[in-house]
Amino acid sequence: MVSVIHQILYPKEDRYDSGDIEKKLGLVDLTLLGVGSMIGSGWLYAALTSSGYAGGLTGWAWLLGAVMVLLIGLVFAELAAAIPRAGGFVRYPQYTHGNVVGFVIGVSSLLAYTSTAGVEVEAVRQYAMYWWPALGNTDSSPTTLGFIMQILLLVGFFLLNYWSVKFFGRINTIITTFKFIVPVMVIITLFGYYHGANLEVPGTNPGGAHGVFSSLTGAGIVFAYLGFRQAVDFASEAKNPQRNIPIAIVLAIAISFVVYILLQFAFMGAVPTDLLSTHGWVGLKSVFQSPYADLARSLGITWLINLILIDAVISPAGTGNIYLAGASRVLFAWAKNGHLFNIFAKVDPKSGVPRGALWLSLVLAIAWTLPSEFQVWGGLIGAVTSATVFTYLPGPVNAGVLRARLPGLKRPFKLPVFGLISPLAFIASSLLIYWSGWSVNILLIPILLIAWVAYVVFGKKDENFGRDVKSSIWLLVYYLVVLVLSYLGTYGGINAISSPMDMVLLIIVTLVCYYWGVASGHETLVIPHDEDEPEDDVTPVKVKSAYQ
Repeated sequence: MVSVIHQILYPKEDRYDSGDIEKKLGLVDLTLLGVGSMIGSGWLYAALTSSGYAGGLTGWAWLLGAVMVLLIGLVFAELAAAIPRAGGFVRYPQYTHGNVVGFVIGVSSLLAYTSTAGVEVEAVRQYAMYWWPALGNTDSSPTTLGFIMQILLLVGFFLLNYWSVKFFGRINTIITTFKFIVPVMVIITLFGYYHGANLEVPGTNPGGAHGVFSSLTGAGIVFAYLGFRQAVDFASEAKNPQRNIPIAIVLAIAISFVVYILLQFAFMGAVPTDLLSTHGWVGLKSVFQSPYADLARSLGITWLINLILIDAVISPAGTGNIYLAGASRVLFAWAKNGHLFNIFAKVDPKSGVPRGALWLSLVLAIAWTLPSEFQVWGGLIGAVTSATVFTYLPGPVNAGVLRARLPGLKRPFKLPVFGLISPLAFIASSLLIYWSGWSVNILLIPILLIAWVAYVVFGKKDENFGRDVKSSIWLLVYYLVVLVLSYLGTYGGINAISSPMDMVLLIIVTLVCYYWGVASGHETLVIPHDEDEPEDDVTPVKVKSAYQ
């Protein structure tokens, strides 16, 4: 079936190889990269966790999360279609604001990408404990044998990515097909046990609108949607990226939303009423350690238990494979920006893969699984989500700078109503960061502040250094103000500023920083051709601002 779709979507004249990074990924591949990374470990846990936050309102959280991520995704669709670059999330800030902003966003990308592969192998190991209890301790942390299994899984992802882009894409297509079938079967089966009255049962914390907002990051809802970025990360390896990237982003988010909303209501409606009346939605966490498998067990559906447990290994493994590949593209892009050794910016001429960056991705992914607090799936979800959103944060600002400075840039996908959608995407990113809570922000924002200071103090002092620092002050102020508001606010803070005033203040600050960031973009932009990437329609020379 997949091969038939390929023949329809990719006529022979559209199949070409150009440059050292091979253009092997078509629309189906890009869409499945997104869907495959979205339907990973998130679907196995998010329904239970989010119902504990918001109860019957959880469906609104999935819808709100999809809309917010779509706003961000559409901005990057314009960027990636106009300037397709491997690891574009790291490179666009470099193009518009220079080395300081590029370095800081590279740090947040490094945190987000390399940790996700580790989180997914932890999910694989935890579910594998059903068959092999020796892989973990009673608190689900790994034993020595469990650590060995996680490392071997990451090495397996490394090898799948090592040989070629085409091989990676074909393996991902097969895995994603299976990952899509199992949730659909779960949905159909559980709706046979649906009790609509379950949605009226209280017992949520904090509940209401606060619960909806908190669940977006705390329950893994936004984490489940973040896979749209794969189409951007693999832009330079995509066939006809100007057409396929925007379509793939929209399709991936839309497909995942439908699957997730149906899973949420199927799960909530099928929970036995006696369990729900006894424990409430919050208390179910102590009953269902593995939500869907335990629910199937309570309903006596043995065949579904086995199917879920098989998919619980395959789904996170497939997602971990994608994110390890994505991490290598980010490290490749960071090296292209001049912030890593040149060896990580090299592409193997035979396979078309940045193998040096892939090796570093493997080492960092293994390292993320070592600290004790990060040895179970839930220990890092909020931080990974927020770190990823920090990576997306400058995208609307970058797009705004390009609109102002290069109005004549060829934009195969031109985002309509840009003046509204772009600042809304920036606001959406800020709200997601704020809703992740003080405990996450006090961990991540100081790291980014230190990165900013470190580069200003120790970074390369070339002729553009002063300009780059000036172009980055808006980002420094943004981090500081968000950190203060997070401390004073109602999401894990000291509640000195009540709701909704805390969010109103955040939106005001966000808009000020958005327009400040756009105004701080370089007057003269340099968007070079990369020797390892195919030629495109973006000029490799300096292009002066329309305002000069």
